[in-house]
Amino acid sequence: MLENKRQEEVIALCQKLIQAKSYSGGEDKVSAAVKEAMTEKGFDEVTIDKYGNIIGCLKGKRPGKKILFDGHIDTVPVTDETVWEYPPFGAEIHDGKIYGRGTSDMKGSVAAFICAAANYAEDTGRDFPGEIYVAGVVHEECFEGVAAREISSFVKPDYVVIGEASQLNLKIGQRGRAEIVVETFGKPCHSANPEKGINSVYKMAKVIEAIRTLEPTHHPVLGDGILELTDIKSSPYPGASVVPEYCRATYDRRLLVGETKESVLAPIEELLDKLMAEDPELKVKASYAVGKEMCYTGNQIEGERFFPGWLYDEDADFVQAVYGQLKDMGFDPSITQYNFCTNGSHYAGEAGIKTIGLGPSRENLAHTVNEHIEIDQLCKVTECYYGTMKALLK
Repeated sequence: MLENKRQEEVIALCQKLIQAKSYSGGEDKVSAAVKEAMTEKGFDEVTIDKYGNIIGCLKGKRPGKKILFDGHIDTVPVTDETVWEYPPFGAEIHDGKIYGRGTSDMKGSVAAFICAAANYAEDTGRDFPGEIYVAGVVHEECFEGVAAREISSFVKPDYVVIGEASQLNLKIGQRGRAEIVVETFGKPCHSANPEKGINSVYKMAKVIEAIRTLEPTHHPVLGDGILELTDIKSSPYPGASVVPEYCRATYDRRLLVGETKESVLAPIEELLDKLMAEDPELKVKASYAVGKEMCYTGNQIEGERFFPGWLYDEDADFVQAVYGQLKDMGFDPSITQYNFCTNGSHYAGEAGIKTIGLGPSRENLAHTVNEHIEIDQLCKVTECYYGTMKALLK
């Protein structure tokens, strides 16, 4: 159990990070708070990259493995502060909980990373093999894994710990996520004479119905590769007496292990080719959405929205090393998978780096009104991260 002084430190740091509002693209204040905390706690190096990711390093006295603790420091917006029971950026404590946007998702983990790393370095006198890295990642709410590519290129870690909420359980995989855009192209005309044009929305309606007949792929552990319609837009909008010449539908596709950009689009494109062969007026194509956002550093982050799935065997050596250490410390974690997408899509899915998830709090508290973290979970996960360092830095 954390001693009182260390409990107070992680609680205070969590509050400080919550009080620094940090919507995606505006993480400068929380980045400054993270840098200050890392500097005060004796991190050897603190680096901010072109996207604004902040990376701190504590080096052991002996050569060894590199372990990276990954936590995003951006949050989703608060749409209406008046419906919150407590101020969303006040970080107030009530009934053993810290309330505020980003407490569970996931500034609590970032505070715990920093404190656990400093505690471990202090207790060992830095006489451990390897290096400990803590990364505060930007723009994760927009692009799972895109900003993380810059971090893994810089750190080159042997292990990654994702601090997303898991109630202190170990996560060894997740479905990935892709955004697929389907576009139909029509012919505009006055809506009083629709026969002279081609209505792209009517064409899209037929395409959508056809796509619903596609059978999802399946994985025995991760489940179905769901393909779900999330929005439709037509142009011109508003359509003042004009038959729409363009329609765009966006699909959320959950990705299974081993699926590629080509294999995911192939059945959709095959279906669209069949529909176009049957209807000479139909012009339709499918592609992956591309996102572009500005960073607080002034640089632009850009990425195709395809974030792979990943899964490790629960008997893998590194998984069992962490599991065994946590059990020895009195914890009783289960080994399961995340139900949502994380930066693990890059580390494990793209880069093949040994990755586990381990975080405080419940998954279903993210993005909610009255988001909070239990102080008991915050303190316990700080211990768990300490134990993870002990298990993997040998």
